[in-house]
Amino acid sequence: MRASLPEWLHPVREAAATIDGTDLTRFLPPDDGTARPGAVLMLFGEGEQGGEILLTERAHDMRSHPGQVSFPGGSLDPGETVEQAALREAREEVDLDADEVTLFGRLPELWLPPSNFAVTPVLGWWGVPGDVRIASRAEVHAIHRAPIAELLDPEHRVMVRHPRGYESPGFLVGPDKDVIVWGFTGGIINRLFDYLGWTLPWDDTRVRELPEYMLAADHRYASRREELERDLDLTHTDNDL
Repeated sequence: MRASLPEWLHPVREAAATIDGTDLTRFLPPDDGTARPGAVLMLFGEGEQGGEILLTERAHDMRSHPGQVSFPGGSLDPGETVEQAALREAREEVDLDADEVTLFGRLPELWLPPSNFAVTPVLGWWGVPGDVRIASRAEVHAIHRAPIAELLDPEHRVMVRHPRGYESPGFLVGPDKDVIVWGFTGGIINRLFDYLGWTLPWDDTRVRELPEYMLAADHRYASRREELERDLDLTHTDNDL
């Protein structure tokens, strides 16, 4: 059963109709159409602390981006829309029932230069949430239903530093607030909150180093990133955004 959108999400729906890709990232997909299409599900729900966002922590032994916290999502299958792909990936990763989700828009297509993905964030409202579980241990280490109030809490905001020197806005989630949300996902949340006017003042001089397990597969993109750093100035503080 699908539920109507709550009032607190109306600004997000309105933002989806007006926001530009450059409000969310410095990197837009190249015009030559060579980027691989993908989609993620930015799923909002309500918990004991009010609004929340569903996030997944990738398996720590994955070949790419181990341990990264992200929205459920992945590549489009042939013939799929971004909405279909986002819901399918969420089912495959966390056993989400698509019938419980009301889709209410999408954000602009964003580019991840190191992997050459053009990703569309699809917005969903989990009005009547059921159970979710880790459906694929090969892909997912943990599921985090992150309260928006905690994401906005200045005590849970940090700048995250990669050993190569670049930094990105991040959030601390999980029961012990020791799980880092950064990079593409952290950037979307950070800039969307800014666009909505939800962001609270926070100390961007607080820096958290990336844990070693998140760097285990970093060498796979080393040569690609070095090329991009020269061409796109990726040494800036935006990481994948």
